[in-house]
Amino acid sequence: MTILFLDSPAFAKQDMIDAFTECGISCDLFFHNAYNERKNTDFESAFSAAVEGRSYDFVFSFNYFPVLSNCCQKHGLNYVSYVYDSPLVALYSCTLINPCNYVFLFDKATYLTFHNAGIPTVYYLPLAANVRRLTSMVCPPQMKPRIAADVSFVGSIYNEEHNFYERLDKISDFTRGYLDSIMAAQQKVYGSFFLEELLTPPILADLQKCIPYQPMSDGTESAAYVYANYFLCRKITSNERLALLKAVSDTFSLKLYTHKPVAELSHAEYMGTVDYYDTMPLIFQNSRINLNITLKSIQTGIPLRCMDIMGAGGFLLTNFQSDLLDDFVPGEDFAFYESEKDFVDKIRYYLSHEAERQQIVSNCLGKMQEGHTFVHRVHAILDTITQ
Repeated sequence: MTILFLDSPAFAKQDMIDAFTECGISCDLFFHNAYNERKNTDFESAFSAAVEGRSYDFVFSFNYFPVLSNCCQKHGLNYVSYVYDSPLVALYSCTLINPCNYVFLFDKATYLTFHNAGIPTVYYLPLAANVRRLTSMVCPPQMKPRIAADVSFVGSIYNEEHNFYERLDKISDFTRGYLDSIMAAQQKVYGSFFLEELLTPPILADLQKCIPYQPMSDGTESAAYVYANYFLCRKITSNERLALLKAVSDTFSLKLYTHKPVAELSHAEYMGTVDYYDTMPLIFQNSRINLNITLKSIQTGIPLRCMDIMGAGGFLLTNFQSDLLDDFVPGEDFAFYESEKDFVDKIRYYLSHEAERQQIVSNCLGKMQEGHTFVHRVHAILDTITQ
């Protein structure tokens, strides 16, 4: 079996290629700069040249790209998309209903949104980890002081000066107060997402005056979806991460692996960014507690960061994400927090209960090896497209 693999940037790209190879599937890589455009004649010509005279079983990409779907539809090829980003406005492209599509979504709430709307081309498939690669990595002794930690957080604080929310500088005081209130409420709630429905017509009109949004030329997304997920969710996540990381760094030793130092986190040890493949797994292995604070637009799904932590043999403390409960048991495979106080209490508890912490790591790693590798996901994809 041979497939055409879109060589676009993606964290787990090599892990997926390795999984395909292990399953006896050869991957021919294809890349064109216009992969993010909805329509592009140069992309279409390059794709036609790539598949001419070849017999591919399907085309694969991480995330969904309408231009690629249309090319596959034109050439009679199945298109397998494995989505790991949320939000992903490209999913609202009218091309999503192309019969060639097999779109696998890691967030069950997102899957149900499309499935319940009668879209037959979407499927639910959690993300995974390359457990064999992650657990075989050994930390060089000279690196140990940099990455060993009681508590660590790897990720963005979403505090860039150019972020979307900060551009809303001309909205009315009423609108700003309203947005602050609904964001504060959403920040405290796990397991239910209500921002989009609370963006009422008067609020949307004010947002449109400040930063107008119109659906893409082939899109069905609402302005409320875009403002809620791309503007508000990132701001909420920034606020939440700052508050929680301040709470932990004021009490415990915290190493912070992110883009730039944050003034509010003066007690944290800032470590800069790290390479996804070479260094990040070693941090997960050598941190007693690894934190996950999910981007709010991921409503129920297990983020790739959680899978990476669990697959590397790290201890995971995360906010509540209901998809985790499908395959993992709280207190047995991982731990989750329900509030800022619970967050700090859980850290204190697991730092002082080493044997229990290590047992949880062992339990979880066994489950990851048995059912949550990329090889398992390849088999699930093949089972679906051959039905």
